[in-house]
Amino acid sequence: MSTLHIAKRVADLKPSVTVAFMNRAKALKRAGKDVLSFAAGEPDFDTPSIIKDAAIASLKAGNTKYMPTLGDPDSRAAIAKKLTEENHIPNCTPDHIAISAGGKHSLFVACHCLLDDPHALPAGQPQQEVILPVPAWVSYAPIAELAGGKIIEVPTGPDTNFTPTAEQIKRAITPQSRLLILNSPSNPCGTMYPPALLKEIAAVVAEASRTIAPNLVVLSDEIYEKIAYGGIEHFSIGSVPDIAERVITLNGLSKAYSMTGWRIGYTGASGDFGKKLINAMGTLQGQMSTNITSFIYASIPVALSQAEGEVAKMRDAFASRAELINRRLSAIPGVRNVKATGAFYAFPDVSSFFGKTSKGGKKINAAMDMAEALLEEALVAMVPGEDFGGCGKNHLRISFACSEAQINAGCDRLAKFLSELK
Repeated sequence: MSTLHIAKRVADLKPSVTVAFMNRAKALKRAGKDVLSFAAGEPDFDTPSIIKDAAIASLKAGNTKYMPTLGDPDSRAAIAKKLTEENHIPNCTPDHIAISAGGKHSLFVACHCLLDDPHALPAGQPQQEVILPVPAWVSYAPIAELAGGKIIEVPTGPDTNFTPTAEQIKRAITPQSRLLILNSPSNPCGTMYPPALLKEIAAVVAEASRTIAPNLVVLSDEIYEKIAYGGIEHFSIGSVPDIAERVITLNGLSKAYSMTGWRIGYTGASGDFGKKLINAMGTLQGQMSTNITSFIYASIPVALSQAEGEVAKMRDAFASRAELINRRLSAIPGVRNVKATGAFYAFPDVSSFFGKTSKGGKKINAAMDMAEALLEEALVAMVPGEDFGGCGKNHLRISFACSEAQINAGCDRLAKFLSELK
């Protein structure tokens, strides 16, 4: 038997449950099964033509060589302009922008620039802490832990629309707090942080930075910002002057512009610290992937300045789908659903069915059991909530980035499956 082994940090790394169920659904479809997949967090729309045309023209013009690691000047300038004018983030120039290969890559690079390997810290210095309201996207915790952080969960639930209170954040902050991760609109919860709450959290961070946590930084993941339809205004916490220069705003073109496969993510960070962080990200990224694909940079200014009409059409479609799935889920006995107000996810609580057995004989003791049985017996792919943390263990994540016909068919199958549990 071989004595070769995989590095422990990777061997211990938990695979993405979202990707796992998405891939299983695809495999079943390839095998000819009539699978209805609600696993993938990507819009079903095509990328707007005006964006594709810009990339095609750039490719034909011969833009196929290496580019600056953090992006070409025009793209970085377009993003800085967007963050300044739309998000009202101060002191944000092209030098404060890093473009990476998707939002996940942006998160990975930022975390590794902020968090120290615990073994590299001076003797006796505690591990740096990452405050994370949960349920939260499945990649935040693994990436932060891989970079050396210790996750401090802040629990939320349906009663508060999956948002924490400022007081909860305050109680979670310690002298070891290094990073607070916020995500609004939320994956997996489909809800949003109201502006007033974000301002309260900003005040807590500002006070803590002057007292017990001088190194605390906020990472605000706003990749779903343009997919908001529930009457709550999107607000960037990086626009609050008291903490603007300790906020990293993460975004990208994947979700709002239906460009998941293009792999365009970006981060913006204000002021002197922001420039220092972006330079560090450039150093690390230069040893990883360098630039993203050269000829797609031309699509970034076009998307940000000329595609708002297409974005609005997609947002309207998601709003209609949200209304439909909110109505359908709320009508299923035993399912507790919180109204989706942003992104394209529903996150129903299905724990009232735990302890029952499926028609196929599978005991349902957790969300994972239910997701497995749903896929095997009803050919419906939904993501189990355990890996989202907190009360996620009682929930399924349902992506409604699909047609209304598929939503109706999927809800019909779900309702039938649940009604047959004994």
